[in-house]
Amino acid sequence: MTMSSELGELVVVTGASTGIGAATAREMGRRGFHVLAGVRRERDAGAIRAPGIEPVIVDVTDPDHIQALVARVRDDPQRRTLRALVNNAAIQANVPIEAFPVEQWRRMFEVNLFGQVAVIQALLPALLRSKGRVVNISSVGGRVAMPTYGPYAGTKFALEAVSDSLRRELAPSGVRVVVVEPGAVRTEMLGRAIATAAELVSAMTPEQRGRYGGLVHAVNAQASSSTESGLPAHAAAGVIAKAVTARRPRTRYTVGRDAALITRMVRFLPDRALDRVLVAALRPHFPTGH
Repeated sequence: MTMSSELGELVVVTGASTGIGAATAREMGRRGFHVLAGVRRERDAGAIRAPGIEPVIVDVTDPDHIQALVARVRDDPQRRTLRALVNNAAIQANVPIEAFPVEQWRRMFEVNLFGQVAVIQALLPALLRSKGRVVNISSVGGRVAMPTYGPYAGTKFALEAVSDSLRRELAPSGVRVVVVEPGAVRTEMLGRAIATAAELVSAMTPEQRGRYGGLVHAVNAQASSSTESGLPAHAAAGVIAKAVTARRPRTRYTVGRDAALITRMVRFLPDRALDRVLVAALRPHFPTGH
């Protein structure tokens, strides 16, 4: 339930150009908050701008952008308090660990983890004053690392750990920390991840393509299939809004039945049994002959 005293307060949403971030910005604006919607490019600002939604240029890996965001929150013309930070910015590529260049690993961690931490650190003084909320958008990949998801899952596992530690550190101060774990959601992110994977597969050695070509094809086919039948982005936004506004939020929310099922399996199945489940789920998606 939304507390009436919260209406009109600020909510920062990073990665708000498309997908879950854009849907979250619109949902929070609809609920009466003033949303600072982080986008990376000026051309993305026009698409998200609306009553109650103010686009701001925020690349979470750029310290100058983060400081400008801090100044915008601090110098708000209506002296609104910061109710929540929704850390949504992320990139993804499904590539075998052997074939993912180390510089790409570093880039993914810069965006998906270090950028989130930098924004949290910068906005924490405002959140402490308001007893606000940090909502970190993780993934079902933050609970189980499927084949070729190693780099992405690595960043999300780390974000989950950071969130747990932060929640325990800030509990005495009244700042709540919540993790949201989406499963299959229909967004543009998957298309970008598949395109990146295709580029990296083309750069593999013949031996690596022999080892992983069928696997990458199967993973991307499975992801495409599950995403086509997945939830719309606004469904995820509704869960995130609940994480922001609930008087007593859970520490974690899943989005979608698939995410709920997988997180339960991770808790109760032994590793080898879970391995077999994941292999069986991938098998129908391998190209003929594999």
